[in-house]
Amino acid sequence: MALNTAFLIVGHRGAAGLEPENTLRSFARAIDIGVDAVELDVYCVDGQLVVIHDDTLERTTNGRGPVMDTSFAALRRLDAGAGEVIPTLEDVIELVAGRVAINVELKGDGTAAPVARCIERQPNAEILVSSFEHAELGRFRRESPNALVAPLFHKPSPQMFDIAAALGAWSINVSGRIATPALLSEIAERGYRSLVYTINDSAIARALRDGGAGGIFTDYPDRMLDLCASRRVVE
Repeated sequence: MALNTAFLIVGHRGAAGLEPENTLRSFARAIDIGVDAVELDVYCVDGQLVVIHDDTLERTTNGRGPVMDTSFAALRRLDAGAGEVIPTLEDVIELVAGRVAINVELKGDGTAAPVARCIERQPNAEILVSSFEHAELGRFRRESPNALVAPLFHKPSPQMFDIAAALGAWSINVSGRIATPALLSEIAERGYRSLVYTINDSAIARALRDGGAGGIFTDYPDRMLDLCASRRVVE
């Protein structure tokens, strides 16, 4: 399993620094470079799981307005960069499954149940589900009790380990701004993996690896190839 790799290189939104983020083109580029996993973001629109990060369309597409106020059909007509369409989660799983793992980040309300149902239909896909919205992640956990989950934290929280324990988390994913050696050590001592975002400097990535991190998210997986030797399987 890719997620058993000792130091995971996760392509953030695919290879977001090299291709239009969260597109099939971006995910394919990351896989070609040699990542262990790709990360993506999902909203639920008209019952469909669409892969896009922002809650509005302007930054990453030629559309305007809130994602959730736009129909699925209209979303699929937009240009997400270089002629790419906004993919569905199923589109990405079809491309990725059996090649690398997938980290699905729940964005917005109402994603938990449809993501759980999607994963149930994809037994060959290796998937980790994460979110800053810990209540939504908890709803996902109740829908999918055997899935791998990871709460996300962008700042220190005294409740970090209580939240992780309540979720039965596999990993705790944290911002590089708070990924101190002390925190990484405590995360490991408590039995969790730690994945750190978003790291685009290979020297910083190497220091995090040496400091006990379980992996990184990066926009530029091509800069991390010298870390391939770290990717032994965790027993």
